Amino acid sequence: MQIITTKADLERCIQACKAKGQTIGLVPTMGALHEGHASLVRKCVSENNITVVSVFVNPTQFNNKEDLAKYPRSLERDAELLNSIGANFVFAPTPEEMYSADEMNNTFRFDFGGLDQVMEGKMRPGHFNGVVQVVSRLFYLVKPDRAYFGEKDFQQLAIIHFMAERSELAGTFGNLQIIGCPIVREQSGLALSSRNERLSADEKQTALAISRTLFESLNWAKQPGATVANVQQRVIDTINAVPGLEVEYYEIVDQSTLLPTDTFNHAIGCVTVYCGPVRLIDNIKYN
Repeated sequence: MQIITTKADLERCIQACKAKGQTIGLVPTMGALHEGHASLVRKCVSENNITVVSVFVNPTQFNNKEDLAKYPRSLERDAELLNSIGANFVFAPTPEEMYSADEMNNTFRFDFGGLDQVMEGKMRPGHFNGVVQVVSRLFYLVKPDRAYFGEKDFQQLAIIHFMAERSELAGTFGNLQIIGCPIVREQSGLALSSRNERLSADEKQTALAISRTLFESLNWAKQPGATVANVQQRVIDTINAVPGLEVEYYEIVDQSTLLPTDTFNHAIGCVTVYCGPVRLIDNIKYN
């Protein structure tokens, strides 16, 4: 496995692979890798000749500078994991290598077709502009046949699909396939996240109430007379009743449009919860 830190070296490696007719898969990450990331990489390895994993904490998608500073970084450990599961290249640039000064200081603009007006987009202004900025840059550099993303970040996945398939950028990426992969959870049910590293042992136990409540809500939705509004509020009230947890939002929306829905058919519930100072996300599909 080779660690690459410059765009020029990456493009040279990609050109050599393309010249051999090899298929290329990309797994974009911000590092601090866990088994959820590993599952994406293993799938990528199984479906492509070459697997490229980016490890880059993207500053342009953080609207909270303190959150950016505290985001865990562990390139050496990440590289050991990636080498053990078959990745071919790790792309680990600096922000200065990835972006010009002008790109760093000016907001990237993108038409999301309204997908950014709810949930994470509403709570984190500019976040998805930064996500699309870095992912589109990676697509240009790697020119992958397939790119792999986890469904835990469901709104992000919907926006990546939009960018690759229906936006003004779509034609640039050829026949790129966006592959969504299921949430990986600890045996306890807690969704794996790099941010879990910031939880104390007690906070990690407290955070279990998030997934437990989401799974319970599947039964609530099946009860006679259950409505989306009632289940949504019950989830919020149940989590907020746990000391140390505070719901930022819980929205039950259509899986395709991300718009509010009054039916559980094709619905997904997306939640963001503060566990102490740590912001955690999760979701549950109702069918």
